Formats: sequence, structure tokens, C-alpha cells
Amino acid sequence: MRMITRHERMIPIVTGATSGLDAALTTVGDRWTLLVIDALQDAPRRFNDLMELVPGIAPNILSTRLKRLEEERLVIASPYSTRPLRVVYELTAAGRELAGAVRLLAHWGARHVPTAEMARHELCGTPLEPRWHCPSCDRVVETSDPRTELDYL
Repeated sequence: MRMITRHERMIPIVTGATSGLDAALTTVGDRWTLLVIDALQDAPRRFNDLMELVPGIAPNILSTRLKRLEEERLVIASPYSTRPLRVVYELTAAGRELAGAVRLLAHWGARHVPTAEMARHELCGTPLEPRWHCPSCDRVVETSDPRTELDYL
């Protein structure tokens, strides 16, 4: 295990993750990282756009998080100006997968915190509900069904 400094505190980084959750938390285990991923879900964004979409984040923290997300290959920075150098940030395929997990976490938060807003269907306004789906059978899998066994890779 090695230690790195994150926002004025020491957090252990486990090099031999023992579970998928352990590996995920090692990569994105802080509030700002998840909020940055959330802000990038819908479209590529410039640094100042991200500053507006992630209220309360300091510019140096955002810069650090974006660099780490690039190192983890979850975000890619593409130049849109060379003088001065300016970039737009967007999620990679792995970042888009992570964004799906962030949506699930946001859904859980919205269900359990009265002041949090639910994601809604843009056309009719109905709150959205996440579902497990089997692409082979093209069926929704209900985790409450006793015949269902979720097997994690």
C-alpha cells in the first residue's frame, strides 16, 4: 500500500484491490471526482464549464482531479486552441461506464434524501428507474426474484 495526498489528507491507495468495489473506490473514491464524472455525462466540457457545473470546487482541485482522471484513462483532454493551449474534456468509454454507476448512485441518493432531485424522462417528466438488463435474453432482471442470482465478474 502506498499513500498519496488528496485535498490535505492522506488516503491509502491499495495496489492489490480485493474486490470490484475496492478497485473502483481506489480510482474514484472522493466526492469531487464523482461530481466531475457526473458533469461530463452529457457532453464534453471546458474547464470553466466544469467550474460552473460542480459548485464549490476550487480551480486547483478541479485541475488535480482532471489530471488524475486522464491518468486513469477515464477522461481525455482534446485541444481546441493552441495559443493559448486550451482543452475540452470528455469521458472515454471507461468513463461512460463509470458515469452509469454514478447515475445509479445518484438515483439511490434521490430516493433516500428528500431534498435530492430524481432524474426524469425529458418528454413526460416521469422519474426514471434503473433496471438490470440481460442483453442475451433482452429481459429486465429483477434482483428481488429469488431465482435471480447476480454473478459479478
